Amino acid sequence: MVSLTLKHFRYFDALARFGHFGRAAEASGITQPALSAQIKELESMLGAPLVERASRQIRLTTLGEEFLERARKVLLDVEEMSELARKPDGPLQGKLRMGIIPTVAPYLLPEIIRRLSVALPALDLYPRETVTQSLLDDLLRSRLDFVIAALPVSEPSLREFALFDEEFVLVRSAADAVKPVPAPERLQEMKLLLLEEGHCFRDQALSFCKIMPSNPSLLMEGSSLATLVQMVDAGLGLTLIPEMAVPLETHGTSVTISRFSQNKPKRTIGMVWRKTSPLENQFMGLGALIRQIGQAKRDKLAKFDASPHDNQVI
Repeated sequence: MVSLTLKHFRYFDALARFGHFGRAAEASGITQPALSAQIKELESMLGAPLVERASRQIRLTTLGEEFLERARKVLLDVEEMSELARKPDGPLQGKLRMGIIPTVAPYLLPEIIRRLSVALPALDLYPRETVTQSLLDDLLRSRLDFVIAALPVSEPSLREFALFDEEFVLVRSAADAVKPVPAPERLQEMKLLLLEEGHCFRDQALSFCKIMPSNPSLLMEGSSLATLVQMVDAGLGLTLIPEMAVPLETHGTSVTISRFSQNKPKRTIGMVWRKTSPLENQFMGLGALIRQIGQAKRDKLAKFDASPHDNQVI
């Protein structure tokens, strides 16, 4: 007699995530016919269909939705039980899955990897870079162990650990270097460049500029901070970027960097993990190390501090 296995749960979870047999099979490391056979076997054991099959995508049935919720709980419990095998009071070791947002990763991740390779040589770090909501979804489903993102995330089942604060700076063309820094509310009257929807940094910038997210006609969009800075350098508008991004993204350009003198926009970057994780003590220690890295980055940014006129050409 065939019995339910964790393999069934994992394959069904993948199918629900991707909504497509081919993509779910690729993510699971098996062929599409093999995945399809596993799902049919699962449906046979349950005596009812879990998905509605269409040519391009699948939809979960009512039973499929309920089964998915329970299957993910089982997978989460199993993952946390496997974490118990790690020494709860010893150094982190083995595979550790980390999530990090795109507006932090290029400026912080290389140094994190370098420092951890020395401080925790038995640790095998697997970083993933994407937008906040995707990272939090993966964290809640135990596909990631911890996440570095902007706080707060306001999820009751997650622990937040603040790492450091960083300001936003205004990036304008070199021709604007002699102009005064505009008030935040005036930015919406200009050609403001922001990241595409889905990035938390976009929402923070909109809030600072007092622009309603429902009014996208005021904005021009880019896919990355690097793209935004290059668009500014080409004379297409102005933008906001986090100060940590300044050295890398403005290198080789003729843009001017300005700081706001009042009501300075800023964000808090922090670590997030599940409250049920048995690795909390180790995560606190890891957070302390990353906090040191962040502070060192801020110290290096001292040369980019604003001049008496709040402008500096990089």
